[in-house]
Amino acid sequence: MAKGEKDWQEWHRHYDDPGSSLTGRLLVVRRELRRALAEAPRAEDGRLRLVAMCAGEGRDVLPVLAEGDNAHVSGVLVEVDPDLARKARGTAAELGLSGVEVRTADAGDLATYADLEPAHILLACGVFGNVTVADAHRTVAALPALLAEGGLVIWTRGHFSDEPVDPAEDLRSRFAASGFEELSFTSPDDARFRVGLHRLTSRRLFTFV
Repeated sequence: MAKGEKDWQEWHRHYDDPGSSLTGRLLVVRRELRRALAEAPRAEDGRLRLVAMCAGEGRDVLPVLAEGDNAHVSGVLVEVDPDLARKARGTAAELGLSGVEVRTADAGDLATYADLEPAHILLACGVFGNVTVADAHRTVAALPALLAEGGLVIWTRGHFSDEPVDPAEDLRSRFAASGFEELSFTSPDDARFRVGLHRLTSRRLFTFV
């Protein structure tokens, strides 16, 4: 995702407020990532490949990878803001996560992923609420090309008071139409964030009838 008007440094400071919606979302994303690490497919050699779009400081991913024996996991975190990427890189080093690479790059450009093997887990957190509806649809439709068979996607979307219809419902439909099965969907009554976990089940473009 290219830089825009938003101050991403300031945005990340909301994580420091334990009562913020962003902190609540973080806890759910980490929970879903733990599940994904247990349930995602692996390569024949037992490796598991993870990609995180717009990863920021890596708060969604890095502490979870450091919790247990995840030496079989290799990760690529993509973040366009150089200061946030530098923080993520430093945290990964402090936690001893030698299998994690942090790329200072545009997560919205497919060229960023051109040299990567298909991921078993992909995180698109903090993406869909900051792009147009058309871009969100295009991104969901393109995700199968970045995933291994049976790969898992964790995604988020906020629902704000000026949106009469919850935009996460449209995204759920888009995932279903793009060959994904929904494994879980978290929509708290007391918070505006939504978190989805989907598995890729089909790569078919069409079937003759």
